[in-house]
This record gives sequence, C-alpha cells and structure tokens, in this order.
Amino acid sequence: MSPAYSTTFAVLDIRPEPYAVTPILSARVGIASVGDEPVHAIALRAQVRIEPGRRGYTDAESAGLLDLFGPRERWAQTQRSFLWMHCATTIPGFTGGSEVDLPMLCTYDFEVAGSKYLHALQEGTIPLQFLFSGTVFSKGSTGFAVQQIPWDREDRYEMPVTVWRELMAAHFPHAGWVRLREDTMTALTAFKAQHGMLGFDDTVERLLATAEESA
Repeated sequence: MSPAYSTTFAVLDIRPEPYAVTPILSARVGIASVGDEPVHAIALRAQVRIEPGRRGYTDAESAGLLDLFGPRERWAQTQRSFLWMHCATTIPGFTGGSEVDLPMLCTYDFEVAGSKYLHALQEGTIPLQFLFSGTVFSKGSTGFAVQQIPWDREDRYEMPVTVWRELMAAHFPHAGWVRLREDTMTALTAFKAQHGMLGFDDTVERLLATAEESA
C-alpha cells in the first residue's frame, strides 16, 4: 500500500440533496491513491471554509454584508476566511481512485455567519475551501495499518450561488429563519394575540412600521 501522503482529494461538484428532510448539500469528492495496493477504508473529515476575498460584490450585496464585514472601505482588514461547517463520511475500500458523496448539513439560521453571508449573495459563485483530514485504513505487514491524512490535503471550489438558493427554496420557500430568545418569543406571541394578528409576519411588519413612524 502506498503511504497516506499519496492520497489526494478534489471537489468535483456540489448539488442539493433532493430527498433529505433537512437542508443538505452533497459534495462529490474525487479520491486518488498512487499505487496498486487497495485502500480498505477512509474515515474522512472536512472543514469547509468560506474565503470572501476571492470574489467581487455588487452594491446590493455589499449592503447585505455590512453586518459581517462593515463598510466596503474596511474590507481589506475584515474580509478573512471563516469556518462554514464541519462534515464527515466513511469511504469504502477502493484501488487507485474513487468518487464519494460528502454530506454537508446546512442551516438558514441568520445567527450563523455562513448563512448571513450566503443570503447576501445574488449572483456569481461562493468561494469555498475544503481542508481534509481523517484516517486511512490499509493493509500492513501484521494486519491493518492506520495512517492519518496529512494536514496539507485541501481543495478550493467555486459553488454557484444558484445551488444555495435552490437548496433554501426547497426547504424554506419564500421564507427565512430567525432564532429568538424564549422571553422575546413570548413577548412577540403576546403582542400578536393582543392585536388580533394572524401570523408573525404581520406582527413583525406592524412593529417595523411603528418603529419607522417613531423615527
């Protein structure tokens, strides 16, 4: 078996998982291992990061990113790579090369920096960086050998913004998701009931209109 340092990974495609109950993207990962001896299994992990400095932004997108990076003139200092998610899968045995699907569990929670960033984008691509790690199980002289995937195994992928929008439209059509404290939710529910409103959209719209009138 070739040593683990000869095993490389490349992201070939990312698409929404069509039949998942929760929002999941599926990253198609190509794996290559130099040598003729089989790999018995790989416990693969990946840290997925967003690198905002790798693309440009329209004025509308810039406004949506104000909460994350501040005004555009500060972006040279504030636009740093940041963590989006961790994901993992187990890869069955192969010889030479293989392709596997790496599940990427997503959230639309606007308290998460990744969701804020992705919601602000209207076109183009999302600059992703995959940092791979994990364990390779192979045949050794006395049985199975265990080797760690080297720290420098990584790949970059430009995911179309349309992929993210398609995923969110399937699970949250024409809607977003905001997490509130329990006491805030209780107060909002009470306000809705007191004013005879049918839904929370109407309640928030009334509060916003009242705030604008006061301003």
